[in-house]
Amino acid sequence: MEKVKSTKDTWNPNLYDVKHSFVSKYGNDLVELLAPKEGEKILDVGCGTGDLAKKLYDSRVDVVGVDKSKNMILQATSKYPNIRFMVRDATDLEYDNEFDAVFSNAALHWVKPAKKALISIFNSLKQGGRFVAEFGGKGNVQMITDEIIKQMEELGLEFKAEQFPWYFPSIGEYSSLMEETGFRVLFVQHYDRPTVLDGKDGLKNWIEMFGSGFFGDMSESKKDYIIKEVENNLKETLCKDGHWIADYKRIRVIGVKE
Repeated sequence: MEKVKSTKDTWNPNLYDVKHSFVSKYGNDLVELLAPKEGEKILDVGCGTGDLAKKLYDSRVDVVGVDKSKNMILQATSKYPNIRFMVRDATDLEYDNEFDAVFSNAALHWVKPAKKALISIFNSLKQGGRFVAEFGGKGNVQMITDEIIKQMEELGLEFKAEQFPWYFPSIGEYSSLMEETGFRVLFVQHYDRPTVLDGKDGLKNWIEMFGSGFFGDMSESKKDYIIKEVENNLKETLCKDGHWIADYKRIRVIGVKE
């Protein structure tokens, strides 16, 4: 029986750009919150395939994009050769007092050692520099993840907490971490953002793109069965007029290095 292969870099940049472009589109509002000024040096943490870095570049800032995924960085470099992109981990950015701002969209919920990432971001900023980010918050995609776990358990498969791919904090939890790191927290928001997924297979594609951590080395047939059952059980609540809608809940933060 064929196994689902576990690799260090499971990101598919083409699928990301074609089926999940909403990630970058929703980030446009966050760029407005950042309010980049001409000539600033800005670090885009978790830049993906580079679309928001390009938006920053068009604002006449000196932007550097970093992502842990080599696949994503290769795609970003191919799309936008005039922008500097490099493979770096958010917990070890290796910058020191270098940037006027650090920007991050839909990335930090992938970084479970959140305090370590905040320290690295803090160290990357100049004195008075700002940190502007949005990522999944408490309760994000909970209907979807609860159903995946339920279906795994109904098959007699043990689900361990470390299999959960993300870190979804409350605003209180994350604000406290920011303050412990040294940030002055200027703004924090937790809000619902129901998100339309592309096409009739939108939920399946979303799970395969973002939720591969749930399945590990599970056989392809078991994984497909679980996803089909998840679709069946969530169709009434998350599928409207033929469109899947993910139950996103997001956190936005602004902090200043003082």
